[in-house]
Amino acid sequence: MLAYILRSLMQGLVVMVAVAFIAFSMFRFVGDPVVNMLGQEATLQDRAELTQRLGLNDPVPVQFARFIADAAQGDFGISYRQGRKVSSLIVERLPATVELAVLSAIFAFVVGIAFGVYAAIRRDGWIANLVMSISLIGVSLPTFLIGIGLIYIFAVELRWLPSFGRGDTVQIGWWSTGLLTTSGLKSLVMPVLTLGFLQLTLIMRLVRSEMLEVMRADFIRFARARGIPERRIEFRHALRNTMIPVITIAGLQLGGVIAFAIVTETVFQWPGLGALFVNAVQFVDVPVMSAYLLFVAFVFVVTSLLVDLVYVALDPRLRSGSAVPSK
Repeated sequence: MLAYILRSLMQGLVVMVAVAFIAFSMFRFVGDPVVNMLGQEATLQDRAELTQRLGLNDPVPVQFARFIADAAQGDFGISYRQGRKVSSLIVERLPATVELAVLSAIFAFVVGIAFGVYAAIRRDGWIANLVMSISLIGVSLPTFLIGIGLIYIFAVELRWLPSFGRGDTVQIGWWSTGLLTTSGLKSLVMPVLTLGFLQLTLIMRLVRSEMLEVMRADFIRFARARGIPERRIEFRHALRNTMIPVITIAGLQLGGVIAFAIVTETVFQWPGLGALFVNAVQFVDVPVMSAYLLFVAFVFVVTSLLVDLVYVALDPRLRSGSAVPSK
């Protein structure tokens, strides 16, 4: 099992290096950093001095090695647009995105599993059919349309919730949170529902299909033949075996929630990393774009490793080395 974890770490390292190369290539093929930092009216001497100071005259492998070393220390350079360290911009925007993504993932995971189990157990009931019909709507509708619909209902018509922004926040060290204020909690409701709805429907349909398949397995028939109560069979035996593929999807979905929160943050003007990336694309702010790509890759690598560790907790065979999960 230790060898499997080490192999996963090596795979994650390879992914990070590959993404770092893509991010580094953006500096060379997307605009000229010297022109972006000095402007069009800079003299040739000014440009030559900045080029020398940035190390752009060095060979490409040397520049790439320096880029990786700086990124490993959290140094992503200076924003072309704002003239500030990219790391400080990320630290400012990170709490908003993390809170939104984590709450959306928890909402999708808990509600998705609950509805998926119910739809599998009561698959012939009208409520289960209604739930599955709603899930089709959730899969079909784009995220921005769901967000606009929620804004129209809860902000324009009912006027229960704010339509944009993060509300009041509380500073706890370097972390700013809206979970401790009323306006902050209200501002979170619609973005969380919007971002989590698609993930919820995917998890719900996966849980239902996997649980229906497990319920037809031989060990479930054997458990029924032994007279084990149906409720215990459903939740202790069937659901536990259903959770292994669900954990895989849910773990990767958490990375996807953080990576693809761009649309939700744009709709609700949420001051997170997604909005920062959109502004960076508009102004060709390459250091910010590169840092965002590396951050997303890092999130996917970490969540993938955590999924591997959860496998060990759910499947006892892995602790004895008798089975290795397949991805």
